[in-house]
Amino acid sequence: MKRDYYEVLGVPRTATEEEIKKAYRKLAFQYHPDRNPGNKEAEEKFKEAAEAYEVLRDPEKRRLYDLYGHEGLRRSGYEGFHSHQDIFSSFGDIFEEFFRNFGFETRARTSARTGNDLLYKLKITFEEAVLGTEKEIEIYTYVACDKCGGNGASPGTHEVTCPSCNGHGQVYQTRGFFRIGTTCPRCKGSGRILRSPCSACGGEGRVERTKRLNIRIPAGVDTGMRIRVKGEGEWGYRGGQPGDLYVQVEVEPHDFFERDGTTLYVKVPIHFAEAILGADIQVPTMEGPETIRLEPGTPPGYVVRLPGRGVPDPRSGRRGDLLVEISVEIPQHITKRQRELLEEFLKIDREKNDKKQKRWFWSKNRAEEKTASAK
Repeated sequence: MKRDYYEVLGVPRTATEEEIKKAYRKLAFQYHPDRNPGNKEAEEKFKEAAEAYEVLRDPEKRRLYDLYGHEGLRRSGYEGFHSHQDIFSSFGDIFEEFFRNFGFETRARTSARTGNDLLYKLKITFEEAVLGTEKEIEIYTYVACDKCGGNGASPGTHEVTCPSCNGHGQVYQTRGFFRIGTTCPRCKGSGRILRSPCSACGGEGRVERTKRLNIRIPAGVDTGMRIRVKGEGEWGYRGGQPGDLYVQVEVEPHDFFERDGTTLYVKVPIHFAEAILGADIQVPTMEGPETIRLEPGTPPGYVVRLPGRGVPDPRSGRRGDLLVEISVEIPQHITKRQRELLEEFLKIDREKNDKKQKRWFWSKNRAEEKTASAK
């Protein structure tokens, strides 16, 4: 179980951004790998503190964490740090200014940069959304350069420390009593340069190209949902980590099915004679037609529930229900023979109802007479 991030940094939940940064600096200095060589426990604490700081310094991540804890962050796609290099790359400014004076290797200066995330909008059918599917998509993005393998250097060469800034990423000028630091123009602040850039990608380590991907769409997705495909975004600059691809789903409407969450709705028309006499009718489901039994005298608007035949929840896989609403159709045009039969039916039905009504009036009058006699 992960510890509470506020507990990790030793700050209250009301801590300001500056208090959080100060607490992290203290822990990062205490558990820095160069101060604790080979100490696995210190390495874990160093990583734990960096993860806590990464979340609490970001207003949106902090809001999610305060509301939903670690589970809220996990569902939003946050995975923390995978290595010390990730930490040094993310917090280079802190390590550069705080650790340089103590002679520790900051490992923050690198020309590598993480690639951008990508968003792809994918339209799918109603059936594909309910049942799940696999789609091949095509995106135009940065991919790793084949010639240099993604590091930007010509084969047999590598990055070296920038001689203009000695790897600090900044150059300094003294003007009177002031010492002013500016970004090194040669390495653009990375502290590293390529001795011999790759001729195929110009030293970027990546080239623009079209690539195809097979994307699995889980059953139960709905319009607006995003599917994260880790590592399939833009390739990183000079060997940096690739970004992620987010596939945003748009579901096309269905001709007769509708959904509300995991519940499916469908309206099925039947003949009025079937409603009166009862019948076995076929109703559509996502898996194909299914026969249900209607009892005699089924009224218009009657709803039949088919458990487990609705939409799966994309997280749990549990399926909702299918609600079948019965719609009784009244024919607009009938033949002479049909009219004769219906008139005969109506006559018989009225005679039956007249007898019922007479019995009702007779019973009512008898009850009134008894009441009057009793008075």
